[in-house]
Amino acid sequence: MSILNIKHIALLIAGNYLDHDPYTGLNHSLDLFSYAESLGFNGAWIRQRHLESGVSSASTFLAAASQRTSAIELGAAVIQMGYESPFRLAEDLATVDILSRQRLNIGLSAGQPAHLDLIGSAVWGTGWQQQDFSYRRIEQLRHYLQGQYFGEADDLIESPAALQRPRIQPYAAGLSQRLWYGGGSFRSVTWAAEQGFNLLLGNLCSGEGHNDFYQAQSHLLAQYRRALGAQQQTRIAAGRVIVPTDSADQQSLEQYRKFAQSRQQRTLAPVGERGTVYSHDLVGRSEEIVHRLMQDPVLQQVQELRIELPYAFSHAQYQQILFDFSQKIAPYLGWEKCKKSATSTAPTAEQVLTE
Repeated sequence: MSILNIKHIALLIAGNYLDHDPYTGLNHSLDLFSYAESLGFNGAWIRQRHLESGVSSASTFLAAASQRTSAIELGAAVIQMGYESPFRLAEDLATVDILSRQRLNIGLSAGQPAHLDLIGSAVWGTGWQQQDFSYRRIEQLRHYLQGQYFGEADDLIESPAALQRPRIQPYAAGLSQRLWYGGGSFRSVTWAAEQGFNLLLGNLCSGEGHNDFYQAQSHLLAQYRRALGAQQQTRIAAGRVIVPTDSADQQSLEQYRKFAQSRQQRTLAPVGERGTVYSHDLVGRSEEIVHRLMQDPVLQQVQELRIELPYAFSHAQYQQILFDFSQKIAPYLGWEKCKKSATSTAPTAEQVLTE
């Protein structure tokens, strides 16, 4: 019997594209969401990254994904709040949640955003150096999503449609409980727990005095649960880079090996001033990957796993990875398929590789 109890499995993709052809790359990413749903995945998440050839607006991408899928959870991991207006983001996310019929899950992070010296003035004007990049932006976002009214009880606004009390529209009931925090340090997981946020664990974290990634992340998970308390129920999901090679062609096998080799060095010791530690990428045959997942001490303590797909692989390679994972790895982890998949027909590996 499996020592894991991973009932919920999601994927995370970057949504990369070629600079001269963003449509094809973005459309392929949307297709992967639909394909993952047909395979039975429980969730599909997109990265949000600014100034890169990827998805710069998770909310607009997920709005499109909501119209191509019907059962799979849709997520963003993560939206860095440094460049966001909590008010406007709340409006966008609420709209997407309504369109998706309450399938939206949003991962968030605080702190100074990337490329601030380069684009801070473009985003915030002359006062960009005085911006507050603390947890406050996240707290504001949740406040708005909770449907809190602006002003006093007798403060009304008039529109051509109605006279009403002002609040973020549309109101998406329950979305504020589907907010996650990307926790990679003792401080961040403590704050997330105290605020009642769901927790996203990734494939790197602050060592916090540990040289081994798995010890460090287990330490963070234990701290989150201590700070959360026994009475509060939240979700915890761990992410791992997983690349099964079972049905890969020879060219893909060579590319996967080079990918794994290029990232091995960073797993050997803490990196940088913060002592960042990295998990090992799991690249190889499915039986080997299953064995290594069983030994992961963090996965032994959670029920949700996120398979994080590498950047810049081809559409067919992503499909092959998802197919092999769903057929040859996930069934041994305790997985419970997304309900829609029972009546869906997924392509075979041969069909994937000949597309």
